[in-house]
Amino acid sequence: MMTWNALDTYENGLRFFSDVVSAVPDSGWAAPSPCEGWSALDVLGHVGETTHVGAQILRGDAVQSTRHDPPSTAVQGEPGDWWNAAVANARDALGAVTESDLNREVDSPAGRRSVRDGLSFPAVDLFIHGWDLAAATGQSVRFPEESIAFIRRVFENVPDEATRRPGVFAAAVVPESNSDDTDQILAFAGRDPKWVGTTL
Repeated sequence: MMTWNALDTYENGLRFFSDVVSAVPDSGWAAPSPCEGWSALDVLGHVGETTHVGAQILRGDAVQSTRHDPPSTAVQGEPGDWWNAAVANARDALGAVTESDLNREVDSPAGRRSVRDGLSFPAVDLFIHGWDLAAATGQSVRFPEESIAFIRRVFENVPDEATRRPGVFAAAVVPESNSDDTDQILAFAGRDPKWVGTTL
């Protein structure tokens, strides 16, 4: 198995999330999601906002982010088109960055950090929330092995108090004994891997 760095995970996460978005029917955006109180469109709005932050980090720009409440109010126009514009911006930023740039320090929402550290959470978000959006809209997805290894590396030295708080992760769920790697990651992130949405 090849090892992904933050750039690899972010780039592949954009593709992973985009595949889920492209399969959402027009009627699916109002569906409830595994994120309490959020619809599928709220998930999209949140991920679009973090993707915008990721592009700013890649460029070394001062991070400017407006938090929308609910996150769906960030989405302008047709959801798929709005997301595609966010992805195009992020990929443009990715194109100018090399692995050696990962150690460059930039400002991030969590303070002064390396590009590697600043990009890690937006990269993880693309996979975790990709599952949220898929589950909300009746899709079934599994995480690539490389993303699972990356997510585990990101959180292995992060204390629980930094992640178990509103806006990040809920309390971990105990996975079933026969759970695969994707379900174990979801359970760690406070998701019920067996969650099924309500049909509208």
